[in-house]
Amino acid sequence: QVQLVESGGGLVQAGGSLRLSCAASGFTFSSYDMGWFRQAPGKEREFVANTNWSGMDTRYTDSVKGRFTISRDNAKNTGYLQMNSLKPEDTAVYYCAARRSRLADYNYWGQGTQVTVSS
Repeated sequence: QVQLVESGGGLVQAGGSLRLSCAASGFTFSSYDMGWFRQAPGKEREFVANTNWSGMDTRYTDSVKGRFTISRDNAKNTGYLQMNSLKPEDTAVYYCAARRSRLADYNYWGQGTQVTVSS
């Protein structure tokens, strides 16, 4: 059974940090690209960051560049999103996702973890 389970969300003050984790099981995580998305209340889900299977190729949405870092540990079947200098506008449910390649759709999704940044 394929599973992606996010953890590490919570309530943090503006300027603080959180590290999200995404534990994968039921598929060959090391062969998949992974991404992080977020959805704020009343808004559509948006792309945050992604990385290829090796973790060497990473991309970020402009609003998080220089503050967030995506990484992965294929030996642990886990992906991460380190979030620093958090802002209230980062408040959202954060989802991790996996896809077979950059040309494919994200077909595996987690349930999400809430991140709330207070001002």
